[in-house]
Amino acid sequence: MTKFPEIHPLNASPEIAEIYADIRAVSGLSMVNLIWRHFAALPGIIEWAWKGVRPLVASQELVEARKRLIDAIELPSLTLVTAEAWRTAGVSGAELTAFRDMMADYVRGNSTNIIVLTALRLRLEGLNRDTPAFSAASTPVAMTPSPPLPRIDTLDPSLAGAIRALAQRHEGAQGGIIPSLYLELVRWPTLTDTFPHWLEALYEPSAMRAARASTCRAAEQEALTLLPALDPAPSNVAEMQPALKRFTRLIIPDLTPVCVAVQRLLPER
Repeated sequence: MTKFPEIHPLNASPEIAEIYADIRAVSGLSMVNLIWRHFAALPGIIEWAWKGVRPLVASQELVEARKRLIDAIELPSLTLVTAEAWRTAGVSGAELTAFRDMMADYVRGNSTNIIVLTALRLRLEGLNRDTPAFSAASTPVAMTPSPPLPRIDTLDPSLAGAIRALAQRHEGAQGGIIPSLYLELVRWPTLTDTFPHWLEALYEPSAMRAARASTCRAAEQEALTLLPALDPAPSNVAEMQPALKRFTRLIIPDLTPVCVAVQRLLPER
């Protein structure tokens, strides 16, 4: 996979923008994650996939599954980051509140997507089990919209290089994939230098593999009981499967532990 097409929210057609808005509303997120932006670049795929998993995303069953998945992630011991260290990195006061909200968004988004997309992948791989009756969760509180994600090729070269270096810590990021979390750091550029130190224990390859494996195990365990009902697949459904496999086996299971770890390093309120 040498290219990774996506439709940026700023370039979305009215039809795609409407789906993006529904994803944000139903999931309670302020952003649309990269995997959905990729599906939007494949004709007919995002419409089909989102229709299939929407009842699961809106369910109380997923709320409980997310909690169990987060508890099951195996993280190494991380060095305490003081409030002063966060201030030195430019994250204090209103900026700390904004960063805390963003990380809550990413923990919710990644834990949602790893379960939901694993369930979708299992269906496409031929797993034939009944779809459960989902019970509707309370409507999520709308998050404060985040500024639009920047495009990596519009950034200062040194900042772009630091963001690419963070992405390359993940085995699944070949082919130009830049996880959305790292693009968010343009708002707090000092964190591109501090993340490698604060998260050193997790970025160590064996620790990352262990965290990833625990996330995958938990996601598959939850997904087996939450398989969505799908309409007949579009004729080009095979185009989505390489990314679906990579994101559910490598990228999201890497980034979910990162997000949970960063959230735990935040100073107490």
